[in-house]
Amino acid sequence: MGWITEDLIRRNAEHNDCVIFSLEELSLHQQEIERLEHIDKWCRDLKILYLQNNLIGKIENVSKLKKLEYLNLALNNIEKIENLEGCEELAKLDLTVNFIGELSSIKTLQHNIHLKELFLMGNPCASFDHYREFVVATLPQLKWLDGKEIEPSERIKALQDYSVIEPQIREQEKDHCLKRAKLKEEAQRKHQEEDKNEDKRSNAGFDGRWYTDINATLSSLESKDRLQAPDIEEHNTKKLDNSEDDLEFWNKPCLFTPESRLETLRHMEKQRKNQEKLSEKKKKVKPPRTLIAEDGKALNVNEPKIDFSLKDNEKQIILDLAVYRYMDTSLIDVDVQPTYVRVMIKGRPFQLVLPAEVKPDSSSAKRSQTTGHLVICMPKVGEVITGGQRAFKSMKTTSDRSREQTNTSYSYWILEVMFLTVRSWVRPVMGVCPRGL
Repeated sequence: MGWITEDLIRRNAEHNDCVIFSLEELSLHQQEIERLEHIDKWCRDLKILYLQNNLIGKIENVSKLKKLEYLNLALNNIEKIENLEGCEELAKLDLTVNFIGELSSIKTLQHNIHLKELFLMGNPCASFDHYREFVVATLPQLKWLDGKEIEPSERIKALQDYSVIEPQIREQEKDHCLKRAKLKEEAQRKHQEEDKNEDKRSNAGFDGRWYTDINATLSSLESKDRLQAPDIEEHNTKKLDNSEDDLEFWNKPCLFTPESRLETLRHMEKQRKNQEKLSEKKKKVKPPRTLIAEDGKALNVNEPKIDFSLKDNEKQIILDLAVYRYMDTSLIDVDVQPTYVRVMIKGRPFQLVLPAEVKPDSSSAKRSQTTGHLVICMPKVGEVITGGQRAFKSMKTTSDRSREQTNTSYSYWILEVMFLTVRSWVRPVMGVCPRGL
């Protein structure tokens, strides 16, 4: 069942910035509303009100809408025209396809002097003999009835025959009211029987199950394991019963009455609730995603399914995550470990195993101001992880440097001795000194 609430009106007042006190047009069609209320208190300035295709059974709580010009109540459960005298500016009233049988109730519209258009087609009263003549004679301010213009000659003739037409309309109204009373009694009796059957089904057994053997009942309560098979059978039986009941309901012939419309709504609500219960039972708790294997090895995971790039240079590893540009940073959580990095994005994990060991304490994470990407910089440590084994980088110590310097000086001394020996040998032989020696 739908109710007219302040939240419902605000959601349908987006064209007025969700402000309702100055609202001039409101559409609440197809909301399964059964009662017309609150609108005359919250929306006093309304000029146009759409309430078609609901389950409203009575016109009420609109008399304070002094500025209302158009009221659409088509496809509802209204049986009588009433409580519209206060709508002083009402110019158009649509009551198409309702259940109005008291045609004489249109006399209440004589106070609405600005009423120009009226729609009553699809109502029981529209099938009365001399229906149109009675309406035309009763409401002299009308210009259009059921979409057809009222000619002056038609009005004159209707006024002339009014004294003869009115008693006939009264008789037809009386017959209609007697039929409606019988239909209401039958619908009420049927509703009470359905409630009794529902109570019997709900109280089938003290544990909520149907049994044919008391011994089987007692023995089945002794063990929980034995209840699993009956539970499955009961579930399948209920499912079949619900489908059969649903087919029977829709195939069953019925009269078009306010009670039948309400019954249809109740049946649809019941089916919806049963479906929700079944879906809740079928719904299984999703196991948490495995991020670390049993052997302690981190796994690569990209549950958010976002793009990323990884840059590996000599000093650091840079991870660029293409997170959503307008996502709040509070929804992102970064955790850098020596061998992997994990980023939780709206509760969904992104995890990547790193090609080298990094320093978590020296790492940093920032959002790009242009793209919104998350950039994580992770400095490397002095050892590199390759193929599961650690290969240490060569790091020169002070003793190594001194040894290298000694070797270099010794090499230069050997070269100098060889140079002097060659020089002393060349002079006595050639008699001259080569250029540059």
